[in-house]
Amino acid sequence: MPYAALPVLPRIGPIRVSRPELGQEGVTLDSPALLVMTDLRRVAAAVISPQETMDRAHAFMVQRGVRMLLALDERQVLAGIITTNDILGEKPVAVAEERRIRHGEILVADVMTPAERLEAFDLRVVQSAHVGQVVASLQRARRHHAIVVQGGADGAREVRGIFSLSQIARQLGIALQLPSEARSFAEASLP
Repeated sequence: MPYAALPVLPRIGPIRVSRPELGQEGVTLDSPALLVMTDLRRVAAAVISPQETMDRAHAFMVQRGVRMLLALDERQVLAGIITTNDILGEKPVAVAEERRIRHGEILVADVMTPAERLEAFDLRVVQSAHVGQVVASLQRARRHHAIVVQGGADGAREVRGIFSLSQIARQLGIALQLPSEARSFAEASLP
């Protein structure tokens, strides 16, 4: 069936350009947590191979405008996550010194947090949670990001979403801070 063309507005002349709003209208700390979750069924995840160099991972983060990548192995299974803190922190220096390699030879696998050490939120819990609970959990764990998992149709778990503290701050229109030292969910107990 052929589609009809959309009508056009001729000669629009001088016109303003929309700008992003500071806070997404209606999003508060009491809002449903799903409003601030990046749903990977709607937005493609930013992914990289654990065998890519750390420098390429950083360049890809800059290109995509993200601060975390999911590292997927050759079977497209989560091998870990890598963040800008992993890249710009002390890990690369320690790896380079310990292995006596150049900074440019460091791989994602060398500095990422492996999947075995990751903890996540269950989508069923997130569905009834509030934004404030997500913020409190991220701050308590001293993490900028968290993953959300769900059971797949075959019973296996899959990553369904991602929370980003900086994205939540943008949506709320407020600054959100972490305690001084970041660490993994595996190293911090969640409520």
